[in-house]
Amino acid sequence: MTGLDGFKPDVPAPDEITGPWWEATTEHRLVLQTCSRCVREDGRDRPVGVQHPPRPLCIHCGSDELDWVASAGTGVVDACTVVHRAPRPDLAVPYVIARVRLDEGVVLLTRLQEREPDEWRIDDPVRVAWVDLDDGRALPVFVPAAPSAAPSSPETKEGS
Repeated sequence: MTGLDGFKPDVPAPDEITGPWWEATTEHRLVLQTCSRCVREDGRDRPVGVQHPPRPLCIHCGSDELDWVASAGTGVVDACTVVHRAPRPDLAVPYVIARVRLDEGVVLLTRLQEREPDEWRIDDPVRVAWVDLDDGRALPVFVPAAPSAAPSSPETKEGS
């Protein structure tokens, strides 16, 4: 997916903390920081001590034993608002800014796309999509998740 409606934001340059996250976006992979100490101490199979945005230390225990794990890229709309006044003249309005709570528990501030702005609701299931940037990186945006129980039709497969 490429940028829509002039949505090509200026983004900060990668640094030693955010570099792995930005690198993954070049391959349209959503990754999250996970604390190895929290995972060991908890013993559960699902990620514990997962955080976003990337930081130098675990926000749960303060450890610097941080790794990167792939996110499923699915979640729900936690909160959203429709923007009617663009911060720049090249952005088409209206558009939707949202908090998306990923299945891993972290929250991303992002844009919602592929639906009319007034059709979005809290708890709507979403999946990640990507807006490519000119430098090869990409930004995650979220679109409606396909219903998991619905069979896919040949038209859906060809249009993907």
